[in-house]
Amino acid sequence: MYLKLSQEPPRIIFASWSGGKDSALAFYFASQKFGKVDHIFTMFSEDCGRTRAHGLKLEHIRAQAESLGAELIFACASWQSYEDVFSIVISSNFAGGLGVFGDIDIQEHLDWVVRVCTSNNVGVFEPLWGMDREEVLERFIRLGFRAKVVRVKKGYEELLGRELDEDFIELAKKLNIDLCGEHGEYHTFVYDGPIFKFPIPTEDLEYGIQD
Repeated sequence: MYLKLSQEPPRIIFASWSGGKDSALAFYFASQKFGKVDHIFTMFSEDCGRTRAHGLKLEHIRAQAESLGAELIFACASWQSYEDVFSIVISSNFAGGLGVFGDIDIQEHLDWVVRVCTSNNVGVFEPLWGMDREEVLERFIRLGFRAKVVRVKKGYEELLGRELDEDFIELAKKLNIDLCGEHGEYHTFVYDGPIFKFPIPTEDLEYGIQD
């Protein structure tokens, strides 16, 4: 776990939200620790069509926000303008507050989050930081979260559309990939669990393969 507060208690709490398992689990831990998460914040591609890595449409993120009972704030940017846009949003909406992120152990990701948030008077909470990969998945499953794999790297098509469960963990081990997909092997859409007021329909989810 990593925690750096800009002020105590935080004025407002937002979760950096991809729609997938790590952001959902981080949201859960933050709500347990602080009693609330006020907003989810999602970054989309420059045309606002889909989320950056997971390829989810705005309607799917909106459905998650409604079930979470959290206000959605989103922004659209290219990779080149990502940091500038991200900084503008958090400084405008969350100064004096706390950002919740789902990083596990990639140091450059934590360094980026801390640098950008600190420079905009926003604290950082990384509840998954330092956890074992398999423990992240086991906790996710034991807590009752439900998720589907919606996007995979080319070569891992066998994972596409699968539920995130114990069988998935065994398959990921056989494929010898990072169990949490930290190198982009797969991405998920979380549709039910302890942070949601109601399950989100998945019939219209779109599944994709990226190079």
